[in-house]
Amino acid sequence: QTLNHWMEDVHDWVISRQLWWGHRIPAWYNKKTGETYVGEEAPKDIKNWQQDPDVLDTWFSSALWPFSTLGWPDTDSPDFKRYFPTNTLVTGYDIIFFWVSRMIFQGLHFTQKRPFNDVVLHGLMRDEQGRKMSKSLGNGVDPMDVVDKYGADALRWFLLNGTAPGQDTRYDPKKLAAAWNFINKIWNASRFVIMNLPADAKPAHMPDVSKFDLADSWIFDRLNHTVGEVTRLFDEYKFGEAGRELYNFIWNDFCDWYIEISKVALNGDDEELKTRKQENLIWILDQILRLMHPIMPFVTEKLWLSMPHEGKSIMIAKYPEVHAEFENKQADSDMAFLIEIIKAVRNIRMEVNAPMSSQIDIMIQLDDEANKHILDENADYVENFLHPKKLEVSSDIEAPKLAKTAVIPGAQVFVPLTELVNVDEELAKMEKEEKRLEAEVERAKKKLSNQGFVAHAPEAVVNKEKEKQANYESQLAGVRDRIKELKESN
Repeated sequence: QTLNHWMEDVHDWVISRQLWWGHRIPAWYNKKTGETYVGEEAPKDIKNWQQDPDVLDTWFSSALWPFSTLGWPDTDSPDFKRYFPTNTLVTGYDIIFFWVSRMIFQGLHFTQKRPFNDVVLHGLMRDEQGRKMSKSLGNGVDPMDVVDKYGADALRWFLLNGTAPGQDTRYDPKKLAAAWNFINKIWNASRFVIMNLPADAKPAHMPDVSKFDLADSWIFDRLNHTVGEVTRLFDEYKFGEAGRELYNFIWNDFCDWYIEISKVALNGDDEELKTRKQENLIWILDQILRLMHPIMPFVTEKLWLSMPHEGKSIMIAKYPEVHAEFENKQADSDMAFLIEIIKAVRNIRMEVNAPMSSQIDIMIQLDDEANKHILDENADYVENFLHPKKLEVSSDIEAPKLAKTAVIPGAQVFVPLTELVNVDEELAKMEKEEKRLEAEVERAKKKLSNQGFVAHAPEAVVNKEKEKQANYESQLAGVRDRIKELKESN
């Protein structure tokens, strides 16, 4: 809208500025006749002429940039022929009128071509309080200080993911620290993969999908999705969204799940399976580094040079492409089901303080018996991540009276508590908690029934006491339900 406002139905614009430097206006005024002369060269009888003391507005000279840097006015120069018009201009929204519009009309005037195809507008960098950084406020941040503390790649990642296109960004050291942590995650994951390669490891090569297990099929489908989405989002200049896709795949899918799952094979005795996992890991890491290189050029180059590869630099390596053979939505769905079960059991373990080293009984009630094959075919993963003492999987399971329950898409997970807690001790603890809460409720009731307190205490204090009473009563109800469960199970 701003651009169209200045480029349509235009009127004359002021071209002169009273600045100390710039392209001086090529206009001379005759001292005797008052005649005005405009030209590239000064008048011959210069003593009778006086040049205009003003200079052209800075942006008029800046507007020459797209073509003056490429050999213009020599339009036959190799650079001009190859690079003009340029593809994309990236600039702030605050100089649409000052710079973008002038580049457009000067490009059309001097070259009869538009100077660029796309204009990408970014926001301004503001301080932590949301103020525009300025010399007068002294609230600017030296990017070199940031680089010294966090590294150039962390700063680049922060700027990429800081905000939506065209929106301003607040400088936030916490986000820079988070960016550094993400790079550290990539570094550690890469070192793990590289350290687990054999001494004679070959450069990453396309894997054989016919030998994939569920986790392999899932991670390569997720990689395919990430490559496709990141490429699309880059093409649409949605860099922040592309960054979020990369973050989710690298941190969640690859590091938190696939690497952990691969450790089962890497630490096992099946050499053929171990080799396949090594080849898969190095291929995925190779693709991740290529995807991340435009954003994090330094750490990706360093890691890539530590891997077996062909070529001298990742900068000239081919960018990842979508491979149709990696598409496997069924694997994506099945793995999501398995992950949800693992997460549910982990959460229950945390709630009842049952460490992963302890075996527990687990019951999984399926909504669809057809999903049973997912757990059966991935028994090694189930054993490693659930560590069950006894595992029961069926669509026909009766929930135990005393159990922790988790409801996930397609199933319910039950962990019987009879073996995890001493019922008598738990009952005694709950009855003690019941007495404490009864006393708190009674105290709150007496305080609120005191008319002197209610009449003279500030309203906020009275409301706080009412909130306390409601909370105590809610906790008391929960404890009594727990006592009832324990007595029934005993």
